[in-house]
Amino acid sequence: MVQNQDLNFTISKLAAHCGVGVETVRFYQRNELLEVPQVQQGATRRYGQAHVERLHFIRKAQLAGFTLREIKQLIALDSTDERAQVLALARERLHDIERKIIDLHDARDALSQLVNACQTGHAGPCPIIESFETSSSKK
Repeated sequence: MVQNQDLNFTISKLAAHCGVGVETVRFYQRNELLEVPQVQQGATRRYGQAHVERLHFIRKAQLAGFTLREIKQLIALDSTDERAQVLALARERLHDIERKIIDLHDARDALSQLVNACQTGHAGPCPIIESFETSSSKK
């Protein structure tokens, strides 16, 4: 599929084309993740292919678990040959995701036990609510 390299979007068309809201585009601009184009043609800013590519980059990096601060670092590193720093950021993000997966598995197992206790329980306090009350009072 041939893409038009001479895109000429308004901010609303750029946002719609990339599947984000206009305020998301503005948020990325305020946080210096996306360049604000110069005003042209009747005082309307126009966005091109580079903006589309940057928005896609940001969204994909977010899906990979990178924070906006880390995405800003990746963008800065893109113009350098610092692959080692990019690799270090990616490894750190992977480690964080793996930790979250372990935490989620633990949470699932704990909740599963509580659901089973609640299903087989008899009269008295709800085991699910009781476990939350007990846990919070120990802290």
